[in-house]
Amino acid sequence: MSHSELTTIPVSASSIKEEALLRIADHGADPLFINRWSSRAFAARPLPEQTLLAILEAARWAPSSNNFQPWRFIVAREEGQLKLFHEFIVPGNLEWAAQAPVLILLISSVQEDGKLNGAHAFDTGAAWASLALQASLLGLNTRAIGGYDRVKARELLSIPANFELHAVIALGYPGSTELLLDKFRERNVPSGRRPLRESIIWGDFSTESRTAK
Repeated sequence: MSHSELTTIPVSASSIKEEALLRIADHGADPLFINRWSSRAFAARPLPEQTLLAILEAARWAPSSNNFQPWRFIVAREEGQLKLFHEFIVPGNLEWAAQAPVLILLISSVQEDGKLNGAHAFDTGAAWASLALQASLLGLNTRAIGGYDRVKARELLSIPANFELHAVIALGYPGSTELLLDKFRERNVPSGRRPLRESIIWGDFSTESRTAK
């Protein structure tokens, strides 16, 4: 297999502009990591419980400092639960997120044994990555939502004070970009990434050590 075959990954989405159909990796990462992206388009199709549990199972096995496993997943999949989530998601996000058959509020315990767990957010981010990648392996779409009312969410879902609220995750089968509102349609494309060399600091932050290798 050639280098270009390893690093040029097609994205299946008929409505995406031609120039956005390929994501290019600088090095030979597995296509799973390159091909996954966060679409706003969800199909009106329920997600089987066993599929949902498999996705959460992957998140369960994320790396965890001291094995504290601070993450918690508040899952909404029934009509009443989803409507409750819709109350605290900001209107601009709800315009597309309301189509997702599953919404998950990702939270984390900030304390363990009465002491602050400084790695709670870091570990919970790892759980989110595992969740998103497992969903992608199963042909599903995820998109994290930061635009929601955290105070209202805490109140409506009776979340204790020792938990930090992170993001709402929309989960479901990919839908048609053409069915999105105009203001979302043009933006619903896979995003690129800056070159890897711009994210690597070799040794320390001195000018010399930032020379590309």
